[in-house]
Order: sequence, then structure tokens, then C-alpha cells
Amino acid sequence: MGRECVEGLRPAADVLVAVDLKAPDIDGAVGVACDVSDPDAVRTLVERVQELGEFRSLVHAAGISPTMADARRVFEVDLVGTHLLLDAFEGLVVPGSAGVCFSSSAAYQIAPFVDAEQDTLLDDPGAPDFLDRITAVITDSGHAYALAKRGVIRTAARAAVRWGARGGRVNSVAPGLIDTPMNQQEFEQQPIMKQMLDRTPLGRLGRSSEVAATVAYLLSPDASFISGIDVLVDGGMLQGMASASGD
Repeated sequence: MGRECVEGLRPAADVLVAVDLKAPDIDGAVGVACDVSDPDAVRTLVERVQELGEFRSLVHAAGISPTMADARRVFEVDLVGTHLLLDAFEGLVVPGSAGVCFSSSAAYQIAPFVDAEQDTLLDDPGAPDFLDRITAVITDSGHAYALAKRGVIRTAARAAVRWGARGGRVNSVAPGLIDTPMNQQEFEQQPIMKQMLDRTPLGRLGRSSEVAATVAYLLSPDASFISGIDVLVDGGMLQGMASASGD
């Protein structure tokens, strides 16, 4: 999905920066290596972006799924990384700057089971002891993924207030079942994924290009008064599941 966003944003970008753990080699883009969970690496990324000109847009699609790591690493990449990026780029925000972070439909599925104590923990991903405190409560990587993505929505919404003071906007997008290698890995290891697909009203997986188009809109001048929200891109899957359960 991140790669598709790179392609989708080409027409609107003067300078395009592509970021991954290893600097991507993408035609027409400046490749930068960055582990988003590493504060020093994030600061280096921000400095590089600053050298290239005025900051206009940030798309944060980096993340790991439940089958890829333990709970601590999931929280570290998916939530702490989001906090670090939004916080670090805030200093570059000028009127018209915009950011989009990737949450997940899983954040909505977990919502009925989240208590106030867990939300309080999720709202402090910048604390030095955050990972110790959250993993003392949450040890399952699937549960961690859903909670981390809930935290992404809340973190982006708070950042929208700070960026807004500088004339910038922040939103998040919540993909449902999208046809990606990561999604395929989850399908192979989690039987519930097939049930979720069966209950998706549109009857298919989403395409990365469909998510990228939503991101491009949220970054565009057409969305200039949209900030602090999460946009669900799931083909109606959550509604389909709710209907099937009789809710």
C-alpha cells in the first residue's frame, strides 16, 4: 500500500521521498532508510526532508502485522513509530502541509473491548516506559495490533490539533482486507480472515490503489477542511460482520 501511495502521489510531488528499512530504489524518488521506531533515525529523516525543500505531505504506511512479531515490537513499530514521526515532522509544518497515517479496521473491531485504562496507556506512546507498561497488560500480538492501530487513530487526532496551529492537517485511514503480501500471510495463519471476507458486502479484497486514492484525496487541496478523522476503507466489511451477528 505504501508503494502504491508513492505512485499515486507522483503527479502532485515536486520532490518525492520514499522511505523503508533499507533505502528504496524507486525511479524518480529520493530513497531514505529509516526505522520509524528509532528516534535518531526519524530525526535524520526529518533533517533530510528539510534539506530537500518545503514540507508538504507525509504518508506513514509502515507497520507490522500480528504474525510478523511479538506484542512489544508491534506496539513499537505501529504506535510508537507513528508518534515519533508526527512529533518530529511537526516542526516542518507550514500552511497546507498534511499527513496521513495508516490505522486498520481492526481498531474498530477491538473498540467494544477496550477499557479506559487501556486507552490511557495508548495515549502516552512517547513515555520512556510505554512499551514496558503496555506489554505488562497486553502480550498477544493480535490484540496488540488492534490496540496499536486504535492508538494510531487517537495519536493522529491529537496531532491534528498541534499541526492545525501551524496551518497543517492530519488524518488517518483504516484499510480493511486489502490484497497485499502481508494480508495473504494473515489469511494463511488466521481462519477468521476468510469469514471477514465472506461478510464483506462488496465480496472481494480491496486493492492497494483504492487505499492510495483515499490517501491522495486526504492530502489534496480538495480535503483542505478535513482534519482529525479516521477514514474506513473496508468495502463495508465491518457493517457486514455486524449484520451477520445480528447487531
